[in-house]
Amino acid sequence: MGREIERKFLVVSDGWRAEATGSALLRQGYLSSNAKATVRVRTKDDERAVLTLKGATQGISRAEYEYEIPIVDARELLGMAEPHVIEKRRYRVPHAGLIWEVDVFSGRHAGLILAEVELIDERQAVVLPEWVGTEVSHDDRYNNASLSRADGIPDAMAPEAVDPDVA
Repeated sequence: MGREIERKFLVVSDGWRAEATGSALLRQGYLSSNAKATVRVRTKDDERAVLTLKGATQGISRAEYEYEIPIVDARELLGMAEPHVIEKRRYRVPHAGLIWEVDVFSGRHAGLILAEVELIDERQAVVLPEWVGTEVSHDDRYNNASLSRADGIPDAMAPEAVDPDVA
């Protein structure tokens, strides 16, 4: 079984830009998304495309299966996924022996910048770069399927994020 293990963070500064080694424009649409599984189509620089099936998240990991598909098919599937399509430029940033992916969103999510790092094991130690802030790995508002259904950037102080016993 394919498995994805990743941690995700809000980006708090542009310090990553000097270390970025490349980027790609990603368009991804969500054909189906529920608590058990997500079906996504993604194009990379409008040259390559993949169809991805992801299982339910357990901790910071989940089942993931990815298959390359013809770009023409992907464009049609993206049309079927509207309006649940997001666009972002993904940068690769090496840091402390790992490759971080920094996503700079555009369109209705302009201004949102997230960094994620894929791991081999959930317990793997990660040296955090100085340009990452709050971890949002467990905040569903920041997963791409949720973003595809949202009209803007999640508000970190939204009512559901405030503990009613503290307020």
